[in-house]
Amino acid sequence: MKPVPEGPAPEPTVQRLRVRYAKRGRLRFTSHRDISRAVERAVRRAGIPVAYSAGFNPHPKISYAGAAPTGVASEAEYLEIGVNRACDPRRVRDDLDASLPPGLDVLDVVEARDGGLADRLEGSVWELRLPGAEPEEAERAVKEFLSAGHVEVERLTKKGMRRFDARQAVRTLTVVEGPEKTAGQEPVQPCVILRMVVRHETPAVRPDDVLMGLRLVAGFAPPSPAAVTRLAQGPLDAVTGEPADPFDLDRAGGER
Repeated sequence: MKPVPEGPAPEPTVQRLRVRYAKRGRLRFTSHRDISRAVERAVRRAGIPVAYSAGFNPHPKISYAGAAPTGVASEAEYLEIGVNRACDPRRVRDDLDASLPPGLDVLDVVEARDGGLADRLEGSVWELRLPGAEPEEAERAVKEFLSAGHVEVERLTKKGMRRFDARQAVRTLTVVEGPEKTAGQEPVQPCVILRMVVRHETPAVRPDDVLMGLRLVAGFAPPSPAAVTRLAQGPLDAVTGEPADPFDLDRAGGER
């Protein structure tokens, strides 16, 4: 027989709160494990009545969806908190934001309605800043990448080296104008900005996979590492191809 934990059963989850937060500045180098620890501390500090799992080692009911890789900034990270007492989402937003370190910034909190949050995160918008890259070379590389039917890249995963297609998941890829010099100013270093919409697949296609694909198909090799930011993630709109706000369905259910 399995041992039965002693003590009272945990209080049931009466409400689920969905949180959108940003990962900015130096905090982009923080690992997912460290972020989860910071969130747990902030939840306790803010007095949010988080629910706990049952068993010998109870855990706070906090789950994460679609987390960005370490080293990548983001304006659209998501987590969900189960609470044992109904809360005002706006109050949770303010209290949790005040309890997190600068650079982990709470942007929105809604009460969860039907459906899973992770299922709504179908794609992401990424911005890549490439200092020192030449816009003309970037334009040529993007055209060659988009015209290719298949761009196979390699990446080391937990299961070893894996080869996969980096082209199929890319819905759009464009070159955005970088900084320009104006009259009386010193010339600035060229900077290419790539903006892409990438569908979430398995294995996940990351921005660095797309950069590898640009190098393979067109020899495009920026002289400096890319500064990567996720601008949005959510359900992909069938008309625009852009991610919509994943909280729209929760808001449609009304506010408490």
